[in-house]
Amino acid sequence: MREQTACFTGHRTIPPQQLEALAQRLRAAVEDAIGRGYRYFGAGGALGFDTLAAQTVLELKRDHPHIRLILVLPCLSQAERWSREQQQTYEAIKAQADKVVYTSQGYHRGCMHVRNRHLVDHSSLCISYLTQPTGGTAYTVDYATAQGLEVVNLGDTP
Repeated sequence: MREQTACFTGHRTIPPQQLEALAQRLRAAVEDAIGRGYRYFGAGGALGFDTLAAQTVLELKRDHPHIRLILVLPCLSQAERWSREQQQTYEAIKAQADKVVYTSQGYHRGCMHVRNRHLVDHSSLCISYLTQPTGGTAYTVDYATAQGLEVVNLGDTP
């Protein structure tokens, strides 16, 4: 299953002027992965790129009903401090996901790290949005590279 699984990692903040172009690159990357035999797509459920990635997979399921969205969430309370609108989007994505996995029950220091490693450890492709050399996304891309995953960085594309 790992050879048919792709994961996503990316920043929580996407500059508004880059959102449309990033969404188009993301859709193309997911469609390319589907064409190469990927069926399972793991997203971490965070704001920003994770949300965009999950929404893209759900949208593409209309034309590719065999693909699956797997949400790998760091804890039950991930969205409790988000705005009402953000929580509604999160809950709508969870309701449409094919599978939801929690890597920890409660929040603890490092639970995001555990979630990110889980995503990478169960994938052979990492589709990322990395524009900064440090932080959780950079760590996850470095970890994916070290684990031998193919990494597609949509942050490198102008």
